[in-house]
This record gives sequence, structure tokens and C-alpha cells, in this order.
Amino acid sequence: MNTPPDVLLAAWEKSLTENRGRTAVLDHHGRIRRTFDDVEQRAKRFEQELQSLGGGEVVAIQIGNHPDWPSLFIACLRKRLVVLPLEQTISSQHREAAFENCGVAATAVLGSADNVKIASVTRPAGTIIDWQKLQPTVLKLTSGTTAKPRTVRFRSSQLLADCENICDTMEITARDLNYGAIPISHSYGFSNLLTPLLARGVAMVLSTDRIPRAIVDGLASSRATVFPGMPVFYQSLCELNNIPSLPELRLCISAGAPLSPELADKFRERFGREIHIFYGSSECGGICYARKPEPLPGFVGQPLKGVHLELLEGDRGASRIRIRSRAVGDAYFPEPDQSSLSEGTFVPDDLLEGTTQGYRIVGRASDLINVAGKKVNPAEVEIAILSCAGVREAIAFGCKSNRRYEEVVACVVTTGQISEAQLLADLRSRLSSWQVPRRIYFVDVIPVNERGKTSRRDLARRFQGDG
Repeated sequence: MNTPPDVLLAAWEKSLTENRGRTAVLDHHGRIRRTFDDVEQRAKRFEQELQSLGGGEVVAIQIGNHPDWPSLFIACLRKRLVVLPLEQTISSQHREAAFENCGVAATAVLGSADNVKIASVTRPAGTIIDWQKLQPTVLKLTSGTTAKPRTVRFRSSQLLADCENICDTMEITARDLNYGAIPISHSYGFSNLLTPLLARGVAMVLSTDRIPRAIVDGLASSRATVFPGMPVFYQSLCELNNIPSLPELRLCISAGAPLSPELADKFRERFGREIHIFYGSSECGGICYARKPEPLPGFVGQPLKGVHLELLEGDRGASRIRIRSRAVGDAYFPEPDQSSLSEGTFVPDDLLEGTTQGYRIVGRASDLINVAGKKVNPAEVEIAILSCAGVREAIAFGCKSNRRYEEVVACVVTTGQISEAQLLADLRSRLSSWQVPRRIYFVDVIPVNERGKTSRRDLARRFQGDG
């Protein structure tokens, strides 16, 4: 039986035909790194390097914002391989856990002279996954409700649908130039940078330098028109002096964490640009977009084109939501959780409230901590802390942060003498950078509330002012 053509590959072939010779990827100085023809030729080279792998095997890509990302992804599409994007800051323990959970067969990393190197991964016998009729194109790593990290399965049709929802809603076209300071390996970067290039011919600037001065100078020298950012970026940019003119920049997007109205006002005063808030999730891609900014805390706008949003508790007060879209992932992997993700619908942990202008986030239904857009499961942090010598009890929770929305904080009971510096040094070898607690409080007993229960939310309120 003939295999139906991959829709993302078909979209790439169309983009390639329409954009041959055009610039596809630039660096933050505005220098051309790849044309569309270059992307195609390098994709063919990577196909040869992946020749030994069979369809359905998993390739982990951990190369940062390297200009070969599009070519490597196209090569994997053609070889019918499953891509697992990994951030460069992920800890070695989490990387190994992801490899084991997903049966990774090969990995793409940076070698000498910043070249992409593909190496095979030794796997236990019997770890090749039988995807049956729902072989994914991409596995997106995400934090779940359990301490064990998991991924979300996406097919090309879902990735393409997310790209179309985003580009159609935000009116991003091949005339635009995306500025990529957010990582492609993150769901936000994948959907706002990589797939628009492949499916819509939207060129991108790729930068690995997130220093505020480098970002604003890069925006100026590259003449980028669209900047997908995060609140921490905009906060840092507002603190700069001698800012350059950015006449080509027409669209500033903020996602990953709520943007305060005060920061939006400050950025408008300094740069003369509105920030459009974008709300999404790894499980379903884009959800809402503020086409017109509103001075409401937690405001995220209206659903994207192609996205249907339903308040599960009615129209009054805080409510969980159900999202229905062609971009929703198939299922969690390796263990499905049909209570929140199934049959084209997703129910996130956020609590939303309907307003006359759209929706706003007013809280969360779970204890997950939002660190600059990365969700941290406190149970996973607690397991790492309890693995350290001299620790008897631990509880982790999130406290508000001016720059990163929330920070991980922990209360710890020890069995002997151990300093905060010693414990944090140990945790940096066990956790990814965004999971490491910003503060550790040593206590005689883990605090409980008046009902004798340990409440992470109560602890967050109690220790909020001590950070």
C-alpha cells in the first residue's frame, strides 16, 4: 500500500519552489547563513547520514538555534523518522531519561567548528517502538502531573495546523522576517520559527545570544519584522539605554508567562510598539492571541483562528477550559492520559475567566510551576532533593518572580550540617537549569496549615516576601 505524502514535506516543496534563491536563515548580524536552496541541499546531505535508521526510529536533536535545524528536520521527515527536540540546557539525567522513555536511536549534537554531528545511541534490545497507525513526526518533551517527564505525540498534520492557525491569526507572511532568540527546541519556537519557514516561506534570524543588548542590536541589524519573545526579554530590553531605532519591527509577541500591563506600557513608551500576548501549550500549540492589547492582568486575548475554546464551569468566575483544534497532539507518551488529552481536545491546568474583550488567566488548577514558560513539576524537584546526602524531607513550590513569573523554592529538613550552596551545587548536576530552586529554606519541620496538611500554595504565600 502506498504511503500518503507527508503534508509538511508537501508544504516545504511548495515553499522551496516559490522561494528558490531567497534568504531563509540569517544570523543576528543580518548575515545570510542559508538560502532556501541551501536548506534543501543540506537536507539531502543529512538524509545520507541518516541512511542506517529505519522508519519510526527516534532522533534527538540538541543543536540550539543552529542554521541546520530546518535541513535536519526535513531529512527526518523524508526518512520517516521521529524527532525529539531537546534544549541545550537540559540536565544529563533528564536527557538520559528522555532517551530511555523514547527509545532514541540517534542524536544530533554540535561537534567541532559548530558542525552538526549525528551519532547512534546504544539501546537495550527490544526498545524499538511499534507506532502502529499513529506514528508521530515529533515528540515534544513536557512536564506532566507525575514526577516522570513525558512527551506529547504530534503528526505532521497537527504541526502544520498549528503553523496555519498562528500565521493566519497574526498575519505573518513570507514578506516577514522572524527574529529567533527563543529556542527552536521549545514548542513556542518550533511553531513560531521553524514551521512558518517550512510551510509559509517565512525567513528567520537565529541567535544564541540572549543578552539584552545583543537582542536589540540584532533586531536592528537584521531588520527583523516579527519578534516572538517572552516577558523576561521585554523587561530586560526596557532597562537598556541608547536603544537603536527599529523601523522595520512591526509585531512584538510575548508568550510563556503572563505579561503585566505595567511592563507592556513601559515597552510601548520606550520602543513605540505594542506587545501582543500569545497563549499556548506544548500539548496543543497556540490557544489565544491578543489582537488588541488590553490593560487587564493575565489577559491573553481571543482564540486563534482554527481554535475553539470552551469554559468548563460556565461563564462566571475562574474555570478550566477545553481546547478543540486540528493542532492538538494525539496523546502523551509513553503513558497516555486521556483525562486531559484525547481525540482532538486538551484540558490545560490553567484557570481562565471570560471578559468582554476575550479571556484572561486567573490561576492554575495544579501545582506545576511556570518558570519563564517552562513548566516544572515540584514532585520531580523533591525527588532530586531527597536524593542528596543529608536530606530527610523536602517540599518544592513556586514563588512569584518579577522576571520569570515564578521561581522554584524549597523547604528542606536535614539530618546534619549542609549549606544551601552545597545542596544547590548537588542539584545542578541532577536537574535542568530551570528546575533548580532559586532559594532553599532549612526548617525543623515541613510547615502545615490549620488542617494539618502541607499546602504548596500556602507555603508560596508564606515565603513570598523572603526571596
